[in-house]
Amino acid sequence: MLPPEASPVRCVRVMLVDDQALLRTGFRMVLAAQPDMEVVAEAGDGAEAIEILRSTAVDVVLMDVRMPRLDGVEATRRICAQQDPPKVLILTTFDLDEYAFSGLKAGASGFMLKDVPPAELLAAIRSVHSGDAVVAPSTTRRLLDRFSPMLPSGEKEPKNKHIGKLTEREREVMLLVAQGLSNGEIAARLVLSEATVKTHVGRILTKLNLRDRVQVVVLAYETGLVRAGGGAG
Repeated sequence: MLPPEASPVRCVRVMLVDDQALLRTGFRMVLAAQPDMEVVAEAGDGAEAIEILRSTAVDVVLMDVRMPRLDGVEATRRICAQQDPPKVLILTTFDLDEYAFSGLKAGASGFMLKDVPPAELLAAIRSVHSGDAVVAPSTTRRLLDRFSPMLPSGEKEPKNKHIGKLTEREREVMLLVAQGLSNGEIAARLVLSEATVKTHVGRILTKLNLRDRVQVVVLAYETGLVRAGGGAG
């Protein structure tokens, strides 16, 4: 009796959104060489991207920020407000760009530079698609450190009522996530297994109704749990 055939692994479906056709071509060539990725759509601006998403299934959107008609930040906000939306990675020319900050606030799962090495681009797409981690949490922390004056400050106690639902351990894990630590680093700091830390992170996301670790970082800064510089509030 022949063993059943293994189910084929579905490729990560990617959409490229950028007003520069040449840049989209470069990204498409990199992704096309990967057996587990497929570029299923392209758009030259945010409005076109939203229109395409109405009829095309996409897992991850690579989103430029500065585009005509509808910029990437507003497009990200509208996409992430939909039911079961794709993950969005913001593309930016500058490392600590206010547009990237706005994109994270709008619901993006991370941000990266347009000139990122191909290996890092691919790793970022896989990471965000898996939902296990956000792209460069330490970079997200630096971004928020820079733009923390745009967030509420001086609040020792969080205003978000859902914070009170967290256990003491979950709150402790949340603070370390917000300071840019990976699951492995948190496990070492708290003398826990990585699996236990991952479980805590999942419960934090569920209790606070957050999509990913980036939103944990943003919420921690907004509520004053973490101050600029990464210290606890």
